[in-house]
Amino acid sequence: MDFTFTEEQVMLRDAMSRLLGQHYDFDQRQQIVHSSAGRSERVWRQFRDMGLLHAPFPEAVGGFGGKASDLVLLAELLGEHLVVEPYLPSILLTGRALARVDGHAGALGWLERLMEGSALGALAHEEGHGTADITRIATELIPTDDGLLLNGEKHLVLGGTDADVLLVTARLPDGALAMLLVDPTLRGVGMECYSTIDGRRAANIRFENVRLAPDALIRSNADKAIQDIVHDALLALSAEAVGAMAALLTASVQYAGTRKQFGVPISSFQAIAHRLADMKLAYVKARSTLFYTAALIESGRAEPRDYSLLKAQAGRLGRAIAESAIQIHGGVGTTDEVSVGHHLKRILAIEAMFGPSEYHLRLVGASSVSAASTAPRREAMEA
Repeated sequence: MDFTFTEEQVMLRDAMSRLLGQHYDFDQRQQIVHSSAGRSERVWRQFRDMGLLHAPFPEAVGGFGGKASDLVLLAELLGEHLVVEPYLPSILLTGRALARVDGHAGALGWLERLMEGSALGALAHEEGHGTADITRIATELIPTDDGLLLNGEKHLVLGGTDADVLLVTARLPDGALAMLLVDPTLRGVGMECYSTIDGRRAANIRFENVRLAPDALIRSNADKAIQDIVHDALLALSAEAVGAMAALLTASVQYAGTRKQFGVPISSFQAIAHRLADMKLAYVKARSTLFYTAALIESGRAEPRDYSLLKAQAGRLGRAIAESAIQIHGGVGTTDEVSVGHHLKRILAIEAMFGPSEYHLRLVGASSVSAASTAPRREAMEA
């Protein structure tokens, strides 16, 4: 397996890093968070002009890449710089989902608009269960004589407040899952908007007898496609968490090297030095798991347990690093004026989305038990 980025990917990463370093430092980010829009049109245009809105898509749909490693390198920087722009909901989730839909003109049209930066999308999937289990989707999509009827409620729709189109997951009468495109201004669509603890804008959305045209359904029998969306979310969120860990480690090393007590830097104290070493080990373990999972995906060998293991590692190790960073910084680390506390909030938010660490560890354990129980039967059959 190759764990290195290509020359083109390194150039893209360096360009994005320079852009965020110049136009998205912590103070600028805070101004954006506290603005009325909660995002920056100027930064979004810069993303578009640099080709970042095309980067995570395959060339077949007009993108520049579309590999798991493309998603990882972009999401890491989003986490490192605490980017609140709707890149995750509009591009990495909604956009990549639409790129998997073949032969639907409406889906392709919206995908082009998302990549051009002229529209925003949001994934309406979570229903309050807080897990990645797609079997718990209860939103109903009922075919009628003149179209479709949608009923249900979605929670924590990131970017839903500004979305021009919603990608909704729902269940058909025969039990199969479906993906559909919904105009958020339609009659029967109710939206409760709020800000999350990490500064993002989100919404809870209700669908009450929403009438849709037949072409709103972009894919039926979409169980695998929706699972792929969830896997994209787990990979992107874990990469964001790893990016946040890198920022916390860097900030902690710098602070411990300059903050003095008794006339010496606190990094010279054994307790601080050990804590920094533990943070470094945790970060290396998390990033290694991230790269290994991306390599498995690109080689076609990734299984659901691999995504769950990655999400669990990102959550547990990320929280450990963030809490250590707070301890090293002391009281100043909890203030709004310092980025450390905001990285902690982002890691906690990531931990809560698409299933916390404990949930994914149970899935890993269940898959291991299942594999162990079937191995003797398989060996007997082969014999």
